[in-house]
Amino acid sequence: MTQSVFDTIRAGLTSGEVIPYLGAGALDGVTEVDGGTAIPADNDSLIYAMNDGKPMAPKLMYEFPRAAMNLELKKGRSFVNRFLTRTYEQRQWTRSALHDWLAALRPAYVVDVNRDLQLQESYTGIPHLLVRGIARVGGTDYRFVIHQYDGETYTEVEQDAVDTSLPVLFKPLGSPQPDPTYIASDADFVDYITELMGGFAIPRFLKEYRREKRYVLLGLRLTRDTERMVLSDVIYGAAPQPTGWALIPDPTEKERRFCARKGLEVIEADWSDLLPGKEEAA
Repeated sequence: MTQSVFDTIRAGLTSGEVIPYLGAGALDGVTEVDGGTAIPADNDSLIYAMNDGKPMAPKLMYEFPRAAMNLELKKGRSFVNRFLTRTYEQRQWTRSALHDWLAALRPAYVVDVNRDLQLQESYTGIPHLLVRGIARVGGTDYRFVIHQYDGETYTEVEQDAVDTSLPVLFKPLGSPQPDPTYIASDADFVDYITELMGGFAIPRFLKEYRREKRYVLLGLRLTRDTERMVLSDVIYGAAPQPTGWALIPDPTEKERRFCARKGLEVIEADWSDLLPGKEEAA
């Protein structure tokens, strides 16, 4: 049964009817080229990396945005942003097997709630649109910035001027390139999610494109409110049940209940089980 579902998901990814939604686990196995340190991506690893390898108070260890807010209040917002840029732009990382597979498929639309550059690097030399979340900014009603990539350089564009025939990389929490922008601290998330719920954090062309699509959640755990709230609004307007599939090893009851409410079928597997050839190797 699971294998037939995997076949359906793979076919949907190829046709564009299924949209990959990548979480921290999509970077499992990625290490620094010099030294072998695992890339920080989930809540715990990001907190330790941001705090010089030391734990923070238990209430701050609950979630990265909470810890980032604490250090932002002490050291300024730029401290957190510099940490993320230093981590994801200034250090060299090995490639994720999942990103290599997606690079070969070249989906027309990918949602990636990590802040690293692997997805963008997968489309190097390939014209595409990059949509990233922004927060606590003036001069605009929107909480996104759009760049169009011509195969060599990124150019900022307005939502009504984009080439909608291009693949779209949607990184709600930002990335270091072409210029650093991040949703990181609690204050960022409050602003961003408020506008996401109000419809001001997703461009109009994406709202149209995402209608009746299905999603496959890869490497995403749903044990924290932040992840659930962002997901709920990003997939708004998805196909009726099944809205898609969530590949979650050992899911919690909270994750099961949330997915049931959203019409997502939970598959007790990891993203690596979805890769072609895995069943033959098993």
